[in-house]
Amino acid sequence: MHETTYEKDNPVNGGVLLLLAGLFSLLFFLVQRTELRRRRIATLVVVVVGLLTLYWANFRDLGREFVYSLLAALILNFLFWLLVGRYNPVGDSDESIQVIGMDD
Repeated sequence: MHETTYEKDNPVNGGVLLLLAGLFSLLFFLVQRTELRRRRIATLVVVVVGLLTLYWANFRDLGREFVYSLLAALILNFLFWLLVGRYNPVGDSDESIQVIGMDD
């Protein structure tokens, strides 16, 4: 693969990559584990934070780190869903709440 002068002069910033991957993993985990009725709000939060992070990454000239961390977060959350999430689906909060009173 042809490596440009820009890629030689500017290696990937590992700290920013880990920070962004952690942020995106947390956001995707939020959407993944949110119950269906509240998933639109969670998705809206992810989109807003993602756009602000994209703006920040472009301002700091961290476009490659942004893309790599986004891919890493998608892979990590897919693995979490594959290993844990499929077997433990998100439940509805109304079904699992039990109120125990004096008569119960």
